[in-house]
Amino acid sequence: MDALKSVACLTYPHVMSLDVSGPLQVFASANVECRRLGQAPAYRIEVLGERAGPVPTSAGFQLVADRAWPEVDPAALDTLLVPGGQGEAAQCANAALLSWLRNAEPKVRRLGSVCSGALILAAAGLLDGRRATTHWADVEALRRHDRVLVDGDRLHTYDPSGREGDGHVFTSAGVTAGIDLALALVEDDLGRPLALAVARRLVMFLRRPGGQTQFSALLIPEPQRTPRLLGLLEWMAQNLSADLSLDALAERAHLSPRSLSRLFVQELGLGPGRYVERLRLDAARMLLQGHGASIATVARLTGFRHPENLRRTFHKHLAVSPQDYAERFA
Repeated sequence: MDALKSVACLTYPHVMSLDVSGPLQVFASANVECRRLGQAPAYRIEVLGERAGPVPTSAGFQLVADRAWPEVDPAALDTLLVPGGQGEAAQCANAALLSWLRNAEPKVRRLGSVCSGALILAAAGLLDGRRATTHWADVEALRRHDRVLVDGDRLHTYDPSGREGDGHVFTSAGVTAGIDLALALVEDDLGRPLALAVARRLVMFLRRPGGQTQFSALLIPEPQRTPRLLGLLEWMAQNLSADLSLDALAERAHLSPRSLSRLFVQELGLGPGRYVERLRLDAARMLLQGHGASIATVARLTGFRHPENLRRTFHKHLAVSPQDYAERFA
């Protein structure tokens, strides 16, 4: 009997190339680590297209589909991944693909998506009643599928225990979150030590928990329509220990608190209070990852003031303590 687990990733015109190659490289690197340990490879990896052959990506180069998905028996697949990309909208209207995915769902052990690939699964009805995430820029599009339980603030929803996600049908956020998802799948298959070896080989953090926020306030795109808000965001990032209450921020922006709150939601998708919390959390994470500062010092520098406030925020967003986070990622 073939012991290899068959892992397949769909591709289609104008797919995001990293949504395909990133997760598949994790499985390929797992095979390398298995060989280093004197073990047989664990995975057979392939790319599926509407037809075999070259497929243009959104990056301008081509990927090559090994086989045509209409000719593949899903029962022969262990894990099937659906990537995102600029061509996702056309695939959401591809009735043949959606039908094939619906047929595949009960036959494969694991069916997941990367980035806006979640919209394809949603269009097929496969996320109805399930918790799902996607790239932050596509969260509102996913919310239009009103039977999907959208959690736009997670890296992925894979959870074989079923407590915080699903071990059968699951989703992930943008690009690098697909790599985190693949590492979680490898860990479930082959154990944490091997998954950590793969992460080290790929020069990644050991593995970010699926429930970790995908939102990075420090890296948020510049608001194009609101120069006043852009200036405020830059000031906030440089003054984390200042008074960043709504009233103080509104006074600085020369707006009413209500107008500022509305502007934050329009431009950033969340209110000022949540933004400040995430901004301070991101800064605390960076300090803990690379500077060896004490928990008390990090709390003071990032505006949390007291270590207990920092601890509560870490548990709320990352499900770990600041100390555990420092030990894992520093």
